[in-house]
Amino acid sequence: MSRGDGDHERYAHYVQKDKIMASALEGTPVVALCGKVWVPGRDPKKYPVCPMCKEIYESMGAGGDKDKGKGGKDKGKK
Repeated sequence: MSRGDGDHERYAHYVQKDKIMASALEGTPVVALCGKVWVPGRDPKKYPVCPMCKEIYESMGAGGDKDKGKGGKDKGKK
């Protein structure tokens, strides 16, 4: 699991939307589909989507876990 180092810093990551909201209110870390753990703080629109998150999200298809990866992507510093 990454803790804010390396390539993960260059991407926007998929995270459950409700987790992003909780993080914004409480300042708690979130976990992306790829396993990255961080407190979101940057504008995700300024970064390309993490290829690992994208691959996991796409593999879930319409029948995947209804909460995972839907709606949220964000990027932040550790």
